[in-house]
Amino acid sequence: MRQSYSLKCSKLVLGTGTRRIHVSTAFSAKAKVAMSRFEPGSSINYEKMHENINIVRRRLSRPLTLSEKIVYGHLDDPAGQEIDRGRTYLRLRPDRVAMQDATAQMAMLQFISSGLPTVAVPSTIHCDHLIEAQIGGVQDLQRAKDINEEVYNFLATAAAKYGVGFWKPGSGIIHQIILENYAYPGVMLIGTDSHTPNGGGLGSICIGVGGADAVDVMAGIPWELKCPKVIGVKLTGTLSGWTSPKDVILKVAGILTVKGGTGAIVEYHGPGVDSISCTGMATICNMGAEIGATTSIFPYNHRMKTYMEKTGRGEIATVADLFKDDLVPDKGCEYDQVIEINLSELKPHINGPFTPDLAHPVSDIGAIAKKSGWPLEVKVGLIGSCTNSSYEDMGRAASLAKQALDKGLKCKAQFTVTPGSEQIRATIERDGYAKILSDVGGIVLANACGPCIGQWDRKDVKKGEKNTIVTSFNRNFTARNDANPATHAFVTSPEIVTALAIAGTLDFDPETDYLTTPSGEKFKLEPPTGDELPSRDFDPGQDTYQHPPAEGGSVKVNVSPSSNRLQLLEPFDKWHGKDLENMRVLIKVKGKCTTDHISAAGPWLKFRGHLDNISNNLLIGAVNIENDAVNKIKNQLTGEYGGVPDVARYYKANGESWVVVGDENYGEGSSREHAALEPRHLGGRAIIVKSFARIHGRGNRVTNLKKQGLLPLTFADPKDYDKIRPDDKISITGLKSFAPGKPVTAVIKHSDGNQDSISLNHTFNETQIEWFQAGSALNRMKELQ
Repeated sequence: MRQSYSLKCSKLVLGTGTRRIHVSTAFSAKAKVAMSRFEPGSSINYEKMHENINIVRRRLSRPLTLSEKIVYGHLDDPAGQEIDRGRTYLRLRPDRVAMQDATAQMAMLQFISSGLPTVAVPSTIHCDHLIEAQIGGVQDLQRAKDINEEVYNFLATAAAKYGVGFWKPGSGIIHQIILENYAYPGVMLIGTDSHTPNGGGLGSICIGVGGADAVDVMAGIPWELKCPKVIGVKLTGTLSGWTSPKDVILKVAGILTVKGGTGAIVEYHGPGVDSISCTGMATICNMGAEIGATTSIFPYNHRMKTYMEKTGRGEIATVADLFKDDLVPDKGCEYDQVIEINLSELKPHINGPFTPDLAHPVSDIGAIAKKSGWPLEVKVGLIGSCTNSSYEDMGRAASLAKQALDKGLKCKAQFTVTPGSEQIRATIERDGYAKILSDVGGIVLANACGPCIGQWDRKDVKKGEKNTIVTSFNRNFTARNDANPATHAFVTSPEIVTALAIAGTLDFDPETDYLTTPSGEKFKLEPPTGDELPSRDFDPGQDTYQHPPAEGGSVKVNVSPSSNRLQLLEPFDKWHGKDLENMRVLIKVKGKCTTDHISAAGPWLKFRGHLDNISNNLLIGAVNIENDAVNKIKNQLTGEYGGVPDVARYYKANGESWVVVGDENYGEGSSREHAALEPRHLGGRAIIVKSFARIHGRGNRVTNLKKQGLLPLTFADPKDYDKIRPDDKISITGLKSFAPGKPVTAVIKHSDGNQDSISLNHTFNETQIEWFQAGSALNRMKELQ
């Protein structure tokens, strides 16, 4: 039976007769194509993925979506795996891992704790998060190298010792580097950053995870993902004029909201796809993180092939062509939900403030802002970031800047430009775009995340001063970019940002409104234009990659006991085998609680490798329902009010375990596992909420919370949230019979002597229950060695 199946598989891929011989010869020549130019010893295995797809298709007896083909094509056991979208957990074998420097610290510290000698799959570290925007690219980069020398040295030596590629500071943003070098159609990559889905623009399944998930894959352990549903977005028509790829995801975010993609992969398809560049598709997939989606993806097409050829990966494109049927959805496949967007009718959008799903057509934003009392003056326009920093993005922005310069105008607002990578920086400098953007008033920042993640030493407004900024970023939560809660941040395309920065006001519609030259002449900006890719080859710029040595065992990795930036990890305590009784309510959170509220970024990034120090930011941005204050909760042992981390430490020191009670979509935002590590470190045992966001607690992948031995629980009846008071004690019972699908009970003891019992749901499977019992997934990994 096995022999006949193999023959059938071979015929399907290679054809028959003369055609079979031709394609077979072509594939033999390309069979050992490396996954990247940096890893000649690794090779793409489309044949294995194809075999897995056929096994699953035969079992399910139905057409498959593209998402299913790639996900199921990476199953550890395609013949035996139970597959039910939205219900079962899949055990997968991703092809590679990528980590940015802020999250790589904890990931590598956990990998060191595992005791393993080297990584099992190709892995990379990218230094992009620790560079603060202050003056300009060159100066800011040098300052970051000086300030973060200890961390960069740790990451470089840990990478060398354990066989991990290392991209030095200044190389660029992780997602742009992945698109340029590591993503390819059909690859499954996990990355320790929530915008890892950027790689979907190249037909990849790229998923943002926590460091503990990355450690699993680097250790060669099957990675668990809750079998995702698939949302189809059918694109018709053609992009033109002022409408850009960014407008597609801005529109989708307005439709689905920040939690509408939870538990699902968003799969774009339809005739409109071919009008979008490869990097434009990446933009759309990147911001899909803001709707809670597991990831997003586009089908393989000629735009992707051209991009791979231009970035030195023509051999991969040739092999992808042979397996194209596996890299597009089957005809007749079914989606769990379908959204249709006519690109010919889509208008430029701008979303915000304070949330990325508040969508407005640019033509309406002025009137809405006036009605809502939002500041109309645009203080700063910021283009670039991992979402919009391609050659095409920069070219289209430069075309507008040149029009303004030709008329004697410069930006009325401050204007910053963040290149996505060293390759983009060098190429736009060579081709004149950087000079045009500088001449119109732009400051070119370092090839790094910068203001997009709060790494911005902003000086033009005081904290608390109401103001408006417009960005081409992906996320605009309160205080995210500049730590000022009064900043009204709007996300839009680089083209619209540039136009608004030139005009200096939010109520400028470039499609209809006129600008005035110094001489008084009225003129209207022509729609932006820009080449998809440079006519010449990309200029790679400086070489910023460190290859791991062939043998890294002798490399020393030093972590000083006195360091305030790095700290070796101690194992979390095992479950004691009893119910969790009389736990304090540390805080009952009111309303929106993102990972920025739970574990702030910005200036706190420098402590990402030191668990005890970074735990001092635990929930300091969350609103306490008792007093509507942030970082002000009552210590039930002393009766005094204090900061959330301080009270948590006091409880822990006095042997008091505690829980957090939260509202809807708890943990929305980034993939940062510190939002799970910190509560565990400070004595937390459970997070009880109305619902979790995808990246933090539920849905389509193993949760960061579960990995650290915490209990993420949801109210069976959301109204039970109202039964819990800040001074209650909570016991979670039934843990001795803790089992998949079986709710647990919470007994709420009120200070007046009364009590309530409520039911709490969970999504633990048997493996995850073992993590809880062992104290963490890492503890369980060690038990099994």
